[in-house]
Amino acid sequence: MSGNPVLYDHPGPRARVRNAVLTVVFGALILAVLYWIYRKFDEKGQFAAVLWEPFLKGATWNNFIIPGIEGTLKAAATAMVFALAFGLIFSVGRLSDHRWISVPAGIVVEFFRAVPLLLMIFFISYGVPFLIQSSVPPFWSVVIGLTLYNGSVLAEAFRAGVHAVPKGQSEAAYAVGMRKSLVMQHILVPQAARAMLPVIISQLVVLLKDTALGYIVSYPELLQLGVNVLSANFGNVVQAAIVVAAIYIVVNFGLTSLASWIERRSKRRGTKTQPVGPLVDGGAGA
Repeated sequence: MSGNPVLYDHPGPRARVRNAVLTVVFGALILAVLYWIYRKFDEKGQFAAVLWEPFLKGATWNNFIIPGIEGTLKAAATAMVFALAFGLIFSVGRLSDHRWISVPAGIVVEFFRAVPLLLMIFFISYGVPFLIQSSVPPFWSVVIGLTLYNGSVLAEAFRAGVHAVPKGQSEAAYAVGMRKSLVMQHILVPQAARAMLPVIISQLVVLLKDTALGYIVSYPELLQLGVNVLSANFGNVVQAAIVVAAIYIVVNFGLTSLASWIERRSKRRGTKTQPVGPLVDGGAGA
């Protein structure tokens, strides 16, 4: 008998016929639902050319869509950098052997994970000014809110990745005299980041989409300019939402593709054989 476990049984003739029938049935149902949606929109005149015409004009893209994309990418890129740094710092803090570090770090992470992001952005924009006696720009309200929430989620991802690294590697590092800070820096964190890369990228995609919550503080991102402001000028909210949704799909697909390329590249680099330096001790035969 083969020692490999069976993970998947190939379907037999009856199963293949059943799967084919179910595929056709569910495909027909999906097409029927799409056609019903199309008919309902068509009955309300949502496919009238006059409602789509603004998207054929350069002024619409120059005044609404492109500035919205720039605002979204600017806030997302800034928050991604800060969230990764926040997640890395607080994951290390939670893994500390000193309770005066690990306990406060855990409280911070759990608190910001529990608070809804929309409420956090709203409070930073309208509540913090009462504390600092100064207004908070909408850009920083969005960036700080995204950093605190997504950074807390990433902190848990990093911590889970560190725990997933085999203990033998850290034990071997301690055996040769490495301090915990060096073990974390050179052994645990790099491997955890590589292992949790899909989770990290998924969270960064969520972060990019969450920039749309900036509309609550009137931050000029894609949803605010491309849907709210644009539809207020042309009365085509459904069409604007469809176009903006398509743009979000393209941007997120590009980010996911870039992440997949980075993951494949890191795996190829990780499989390369590293040169072994000379032994310090002469070994058993010295």
